[in-house]
Amino acid sequence: MIRLKQVRNVLLYTLSLNMLVAVAKIFYAYKTDSISMLSDGFHSFFDGTSNVIGIIGTWVASQPPDKNHPYGHKKYETLSTIAIALLIFIAGIEILKKAYFSFKTPQDIEVTYLSFAIMGLTIIINIFVMTYESRKAKELGSDFLHADAVHTKTDVFVSISVIISLIAAKIGYPVIDSITAVIIAVLIARMGFEILKTAADVLTDTARIDTKEIKNAAMTVEGIKECHEIRTRGREDEVHIDLHVLIDPEVPIYKAHDLAHSVEEALKKHFPSVIDVVVHIEPYS
Repeated sequence: MIRLKQVRNVLLYTLSLNMLVAVAKIFYAYKTDSISMLSDGFHSFFDGTSNVIGIIGTWVASQPPDKNHPYGHKKYETLSTIAIALLIFIAGIEILKKAYFSFKTPQDIEVTYLSFAIMGLTIIINIFVMTYESRKAKELGSDFLHADAVHTKTDVFVSISVIISLIAAKIGYPVIDSITAVIIAVLIARMGFEILKTAADVLTDTARIDTKEIKNAAMTVEGIKECHEIRTRGREDEVHIDLHVLIDPEVPIYKAHDLAHSVEEALKKHFPSVIDVVVHIEPYS
């Protein structure tokens, strides 16, 4: 469970950065009446909220197997990514509501050099967080860190669109601010669906490895005549495989047992992400 502890440490670090970014945007947006900047601030705030959910989710996922959960609690990390998606959808709805009222009752937006300085600084911080989380997601094989990195990547594009809207307001087109808020809401919704799909793939046992590749690896074991009924499931970094292999019916039980172990070892060697292999032995005719 060292991996999950390292994931939590990454989330604690990014949480502090995300909250710093969110507070700066929201505070200044209220002072200048910028809907797009306020929307971006709430977007960043939900980044921080998702970090908290991730910290709790990975703590639960790190608990050892018990009587009711003989396969462990690792899917709780995946469940926490669904919570992120739901928060993202809520944020998108709130942004659309603010944009709607802004269209009905346009407000003057105060745009200063400090506005651009704050947005520029937050973009730099978000790029750092995105790069850091992406690297750690690959290193630790974490679905949650990957989802959070995608979330932060969207933050960067959203912040750039906010800068464009501030420029438009500065030159006399404040309606662009509301239009940008709508675009941000659409980007947020798209990101939520992507995260939701990734989590659903794990929870619905979507196939992870091409069965032809698994068959080719299993057939390298001497004594295996054929294999079929190949199934895979799990997370991309923790794949489970079960398959049926056919051997000579005259082979003694102890030898068949050794062959099953050999197939398991061959698959784990060929596919580093595989953590569990169940081999069913059948007589070849």
